[in-house]
Amino acid sequence: MLFRLSGAVASSAEVEAWFDQGADGLRALAKTWFDRMRACGGDVRELVHDGRPTACLGDVAFGYEGAFRAHVGVGFYNGAALADPARLLEGTGKRMRHVKIRLEHPLDEAALQALIVAAYADAHRRLGEES
Repeated sequence: MLFRLSGAVASSAEVEAWFDQGADGLRALAKTWFDRMRACGGDVRELVHDGRPTACLGDVAFGYEGAFRAHVGVGFYNGAALADPARLLEGTGKRMRHVKIRLEHPLDEAALQALIVAAYADAHRRLGEES
């Protein structure tokens, strides 16, 4: 299943404004990981959806960010379908999963990067299957 959003653009001032809010450093950390989503390919688009920066392949959402009091959330719209050998993904929903990044806990950065790349590839695969 594809989760489609209209209005995604190559570079969104609204997304940048979201990252500029807050002085606690969590949004800066979130931006680091959103930039990795952006770097997946020239076809990545972005927008703010439900108050969170969201990365799309065209109009197909594949990832999002959230900054909370004690953690950053890196989420995936079809996260339940992703291989997660490092067991970073949390959540029990039918499709969505997220990774919580806490400043006081070490993070397997390579595993999170692999999830981002896999989510982007999954969006490509699902889009191709729909054609």
